Amino acid sequence: MWAAHLSCIFVLFGVTAGGGGWEPLGTPYFDNSTKREATAAVGQPAYLHCKVRNLADRAVSWIRKRDLHILTVGVHTYSSDARFAALHADGSDEWTLRVSPAQPRDSGAYECQVSTEPKISLSFRLTVVVSKAEILSGPELFVRAGSDINLTCVAKYAPDPPSFIYWYRGEQVVNYAQRGGISVETEQRTRTSRLLIARAAPHDSGNYTCAPSSSESASVIVHVLSGERPAAMQSSGSTPPRLSRGILMSFAIITTLRQPKPTLVLTFLILTYYTTISTFIILLLFVNTPIKFLSKFTTTYSEATSTSSR
Repeated sequence: MWAAHLSCIFVLFGVTAGGGGWEPLGTPYFDNSTKREATAAVGQPAYLHCKVRNLADRAVSWIRKRDLHILTVGVHTYSSDARFAALHADGSDEWTLRVSPAQPRDSGAYECQVSTEPKISLSFRLTVVVSKAEILSGPELFVRAGSDINLTCVAKYAPDPPSFIYWYRGEQVVNYAQRGGISVETEQRTRTSRLLIARAAPHDSGNYTCAPSSSESASVIVHVLSGERPAAMQSSGSTPPRLSRGILMSFAIITTLRQPKPTLVLTFLILTYYTTISTFIILLLFVNTPIKFLSKFTTTYSEATSTSSR
């Protein structure tokens, strides 16, 4: 009961409750619940929202603090830069500065000002970032025919989750109906999209592009190979083929020669770097003669070197 009586007394004396305490009735004040820091991506609209209570017949202005340039007064723009505009709905307490499209030079401090006497103002900060997509596999990818193409794209530094992320192959959007085994999973919260192409064939090779709605695109060149694969090829976790060949060839040398020479072993290990598995099988079938020849050659060479050094 006493609170109601107290409120009546304040109203009679021209005082009312404001956002930061008791304010004179009819005096404008800022709603401090408004978010005062905003982030926008380059090329996208940026918004700064200022809420003013009890505005009455006063005007709200937006000022760029670095040069004290008046951008807008009310809903009128006072800048030659048409990217700046003031948005306001009748009956609303919100006055919004829109910068569209935002550029890196727009980053900085802005001020929402009310034409009271003396003037009152509230500072805001805008940060404009360059949002870029990134494909985690790198700029080039080699895939063995029959395995899966698995591409993951992340929209980095995007202030808001992208409304969509499109995948292109060349100039065309990846067509799910063109063949089976193609799927895309997009997680807006993590700003991530995954493209999976099962059982890749050589005709699936090409330039794949990830294009988020609010970020610069990223591309990767995919090679689907039928033969031996380079080191950059996607792997399902199997032992690297060169390492396998090295182990097998070393085993062949050790089991064929009773006293394998270190020089001969080193020579074969180097050769295995350039030897395919099919070539290894042929060498394994006819390995005795060439290995014994190389063994005799390396022994003779080692003895001659040893004699000359004496």
